[in-house]
Amino acid sequence: MSRAKLILSSGSVFLMIVAPLILETRYSQHVLILVLLYIVLGSAWNILGGFAGQLSLGHAAFFGIGAYAAAVIASKTSLSPWVAIVLGPAIVLPIALLVGWICFRLRGPYFTLSTIAVGEVVRLVALNWSSLTGGAVGVVIRPSLFSGTSKLPYYYIVLTIAVFSVMLSAALSRRRLGYYLMAIREDEETAESIGIDTTRYKLIALALSASLTAVAGAFYANYFLFVDPTIVLPLSLSVEIVLMAIIGGLGTVGGPILGAILLKLSSELFRNEFSQANLLIYGVLLIVVILFMPGGLIGGVRKVMKIGAGNPRRASA
Repeated sequence: MSRAKLILSSGSVFLMIVAPLILETRYSQHVLILVLLYIVLGSAWNILGGFAGQLSLGHAAFFGIGAYAAAVIASKTSLSPWVAIVLGPAIVLPIALLVGWICFRLRGPYFTLSTIAVGEVVRLVALNWSSLTGGAVGVVIRPSLFSGTSKLPYYYIVLTIAVFSVMLSAALSRRRLGYYLMAIREDEETAESIGIDTTRYKLIALALSASLTAVAGAFYANYFLFVDPTIVLPLSLSVEIVLMAIIGGLGTVGGPILGAILLKLSSELFRNEFSQANLLIYGVLLIVVILFMPGGLIGGVRKVMKIGAGNPRRASA
């Protein structure tokens, strides 16, 4: 990592550490928690969808499984629902590997459609297995550690998860696994021809992506203390996660961060003024990015920097 990137990364982490101490209102801290949660989700999806080029629209399934793991632990056992931070990925991992083994036989839009089907299957299971999941009524999670206190403990927990997710993405982008995934994204048949076991590396990407998504789901359940299928397992959640990565910049470390910050802050800003404003915002931003910044916000910033390096006057203009 270059010195400039190290300084930028350290400064960003420091800013995030002190942010809730500056923005002391509970609502401001709540918005920051949501932004960090979606940074985790965007970074997790980016491992599979950005690095490996596998467009999954079923990540709500892994998020919901992580959330329900916390809910079931709270309602059926005497353990703390925070245990789901560890158990969630352990439950999701074999499911993700089975799903990947089946769905990775398909490519392109057929793979995407199969992931939508997986998400819907998990949602229907949660909706109808009422003895375990509470069905459409959902599950209220009993207050546990940190409940009833300030939002600061929740903020620093999700900040830790977000920093880990971003560091994992950064490490992948500079390691052999990351290069293999990028080769699969660019041309899977060529990657196979040079000896890359594409199925194996796609399964590894899916395992990492699903595990991080399940951790985010477990945190969500512990934070909101309520889980039901319409909240944690909708197709719209999967689409929202994908849009954050696409708008920020697919296959980049900073893309999901920028996408989450922009979309969640703008969504919260206009929520009280316009009904369903988040859908309008997502649509407008997606159109703008596709038309003018096909590389996402990160790609747009890099293009401006290149122009500036070649022509300082044009950049200043």
